[in-house]
Amino acid sequence: MKKHNFSAGPSILPREVIENTAQAVLDFNGLSILEISHRSKDFQAVIDEAVALFKELLNIPEGYSVLFVGGGASMQFCMVPFNFLEKKAAYLNTGVWSKKAIKEAKAFGEVVEVASSADTTFNYIPKGFTIPTDADYFHVTSNNTIYGTEIREDLDSPVPMIADMSSDIFSRPIDVSKYICIYGGAQKNLAPSGVTFVIVKDEALNKVSRYIPTMLNYQTHVDGGSMFNTPPVLPIYSALQTLRWIKKEGGVEEMQRRAKERADMLYGEIDRNKLFRGTVANKEDRSYMNICFVMADEYKDLEADFLKFATEKGMVGIKGHRSVGGFRASCYNAMPKESVQALIDCMQEFEKLH
Repeated sequence: MKKHNFSAGPSILPREVIENTAQAVLDFNGLSILEISHRSKDFQAVIDEAVALFKELLNIPEGYSVLFVGGGASMQFCMVPFNFLEKKAAYLNTGVWSKKAIKEAKAFGEVVEVASSADTTFNYIPKGFTIPTDADYFHVTSNNTIYGTEIREDLDSPVPMIADMSSDIFSRPIDVSKYICIYGGAQKNLAPSGVTFVIVKDEALNKVSRYIPTMLNYQTHVDGGSMFNTPPVLPIYSALQTLRWIKKEGGVEEMQRRAKERADMLYGEIDRNKLFRGTVANKEDRSYMNICFVMADEYKDLEADFLKFATEKGMVGIKGHRSVGGFRASCYNAMPKESVQALIDCMQEFEKLH
């Protein structure tokens, strides 16, 4: 039986990325990618091409560096304020990951929460808030994997912006010039877990007065070309394969078209099917990457039955996050339209049974 991988992360990767990575584990210019020196010419060529494709695909302007580091996006929650927060920072609170970023930032200075959607379990993106003009930066989490909300455009801010784009990077064009830092764990749209990407504006660094520990200083990794310490070689190699795949498939514009197509299909079924309802209050806030839904109130007792039914039909990873319940279909760039259709067919078949 074919399995359809809707896992939120680590998540689906293009088949050719997996095959190319597997081949490199066996043979990468006569050795395994697992055993080559990160200082070798062979691996330097990998990281150089990965950086170049990052810049090309996202149209990154001059004056920005692309870094590959360890520690996940969670490490960036403290690295960001370490490097950029002198006195005050502004944060938009749209869910679990925003809250964790806010908690870390409070150790470094004043944190203004400009708005929050916590009052309704983060089921919408706040609008109409005021960003303090004396903040060192304004931080957003562009896509909220747990709650299924997404900021699908680059906001206007009177101060430099920073974004956690762990789960929607490369799913749409972005205006990088609006940001001084964009970061994310790679295990959603880019690579297996184990590497974190950071896009940082060079001239925004070295502005804070505090001492920054060497490994937590972005300048260290800029100066070292992501090679200050041994980088996560295998996930970076996989990331390169994904970047090549995105370019070959038509770039981020094509990824955006596919994302909208998949989302429109599945949200259309959620809105039509009497057994289910979406969890996001406003349709314009619905994530294209993480599509969250629950059983309609009068069918709540069927939740476990549908999960079992869908699992038996080959749907993998659709159980909602434990803090929300229900279901979550993560539709990252590598998700084929056929898998979304298979889930829709499954929902329609279950509807006929009830």
